[in-house]
Amino acid sequence: MLQEAVQYLKGKVSFIPETGIILGSGLGGLVHQIEVNHKFSYAEIPGFPVSTVEGHSGELIFGHLDGKAVMVMSGRFHYYEDYPMKTVVFPIRVMRLLGVGLLVVTNAAGGLNEDFEAGDIMLIEDMISLLPDNPLRGPNEENLGPRFPDMSAPLDADWIEKAGLIAKGLGLDLKKGVYVGVQGPKLETRAEIRYLRIIGGDAVGMSTVPEIIAAHHMGMKVLAFSVITNESIPKVAKEFTHEEVVAVANLSGEKLVRLVRGVL
Repeated sequence: MLQEAVQYLKGKVSFIPETGIILGSGLGGLVHQIEVNHKFSYAEIPGFPVSTVEGHSGELIFGHLDGKAVMVMSGRFHYYEDYPMKTVVFPIRVMRLLGVGLLVVTNAAGGLNEDFEAGDIMLIEDMISLLPDNPLRGPNEENLGPRFPDMSAPLDADWIEKAGLIAKGLGLDLKKGVYVGVQGPKLETRAEIRYLRIIGGDAVGMSTVPEIIAAHHMGMKVLAFSVITNESIPKVAKEFTHEEVVAVANLSGEKLVRLVRGVL
């Protein structure tokens, strides 16, 4: 299935992308900055699932961003959509087999750190997986990566350092922290929020962890950002909806676009 998708895209795309970018809920504004050369709906690519979540357009875009050849997922797939983990990371593996070596992952996340506010951008320095499955479970494909990949540093240290410097140069107050990946789709209870803070989480979301695992397994350099869309902390008593999350992500997307372009 991977080879079928790769051959389909190779037959239609006129260049090899250097960098892959995954856009999360409400973060599609970056697409408007890209010089688009090729665009595909997920439905027309062999083996690709279809995004079912509001705020995810479901398009694979090839183009150039500030002179860099990029492959952009406008919309991603989640375990809570009832997709197997291998399906969730299928596009990441296609990216790698097409020649992508660098991956930028973005998401919308709830803030667990009391110093964070809605609208902040968090650079993910490390992650905790509370998902009930792993994209590497099952027979290992040696041509993709090793059976037991080291995950002590799944996010690229050099890119993390550079992102911090670029944010400072842009005048952005870039937060840093640990992202906790949960199954979803329900939002967290107050007891779960307390638990997630106790185990070291600074932000919580329902994506990103599988993509980082799969990309790192295949030797890609990965950088990841969360847009903090709400404060999931005890002092904030209000309830949140997905629509509100998308709205905040849309408002904060411009900051993230500037940062991603600076990194590239």
